[in-house]
Amino acid sequence: MKMIMAIVPRDEAVRVLEALITAGHTATFTDSRSGVLRQAQQMLFIAVEEQDLDEVLAIIRDNCHSQVAVEPGEPRSPFSLGSVPVTAELGGAVVFIWDLDRFEIY
Repeated sequence: MKMIMAIVPRDEAVRVLEALITAGHTATFTDSRSGVLRQAQQMLFIAVEEQDLDEVLAIIRDNCHSQVAVEPGEPRSPFSLGSVPVTAELGGAVVFIWDLDRFEIY
């Protein structure tokens, strides 16, 4: 078995969860914040058989889309006339996969 931990933007997480459930998979999730702009995220934990790994990754990939955001930044110095904008990629998913030696439901 494999454990997938997908960090997904909160506004895309519902779409990912619905697609996973429709395909017959389940997930546990928790809220988190991360990134340069401290955007809201959900961490999805999905235990899958190895033969289902590519299907689940495709569901995540198809339902998460990244975009670039530019936020006004802090002034460079007290004597500066402008500020340095902060550019960050938002959306998309960050996925970690590891072997799951044991999985039990009580």
